[in-house]
Amino acid sequence: MGWDMAQAETLLPGDFFIDIDRSSPVPLYFQVSTKLEQAIQDGQLPAGSRLENEISLGQRFGLSRPTVRRAIQELVDKGLLVRRRGIGTQVVHGQVTRNVELTSLYDDLGRTGQKPTTKVISYEIGEADQAVADSLGITEGDTVLHVRRLRSADGVPIALLDNTLPGDFADLTVDDLEQRGLYQLMRARGVTMRVAKQRIGARTATATESRLLQLPKGAALLTMARTAFDSSGRAVEFGQHCYSPDLYSFEITLVDK
Repeated sequence: MGWDMAQAETLLPGDFFIDIDRSSPVPLYFQVSTKLEQAIQDGQLPAGSRLENEISLGQRFGLSRPTVRRAIQELVDKGLLVRRRGIGTQVVHGQVTRNVELTSLYDDLGRTGQKPTTKVISYEIGEADQAVADSLGITEGDTVLHVRRLRSADGVPIALLDNTLPGDFADLTVDDLEQRGLYQLMRARGVTMRVAKQRIGARTATATESRLLQLPKGAALLTMARTAFDSSGRAVEFGQHCYSPDLYSFEITLVDK
């Protein structure tokens, strides 16, 4: 299930900041940030929970709003909290760092202990146009399955996945695609993914992308275009994906020749 917009804020206990030392040379915002980070790490503030707003935190614990705002921003920068339009400040596991290799986001999330969920935004069986035909090495007009999915981690939207598959995958159902990762489904059908051509970039979000990913209008997005090939050299997937940059990054290892 996705994030419940009506879920109540998680209220910290009244003695939560009792050991804050206001006379310490350690900045107050840093002490607040450290306490909140510890609460996230030990599960007192679990992934998916919504932090009470800055004004409430400040009033309840006698902290100025700038202090609370800076403490929260520290954790946003670390990828432990994320601000979402219409939701507030939400706890996440941390930014997903993805090695540039032939893996799926669904598998990557599972390896980092995060719970992936998927919502199919659109599902269409149609004919390949020239661009898709060129990408998949098929003939223009051949049957293809085009599907667009919203992938979330612990209820927080993280990516929009746009995939086009050859017609022999057209029997995949919406339920299949919401219950399992695409590469999982392919492996279950005996498809062995061997190599992919991939391009990474960035651009601004469209209005629809901003709404689905709960980002400000015109926010920056990471993008990835990928054509994946099976062990026979056949193209089995053409994907054009975009990612929320505060929750996602790519990691590349460079080796001197």
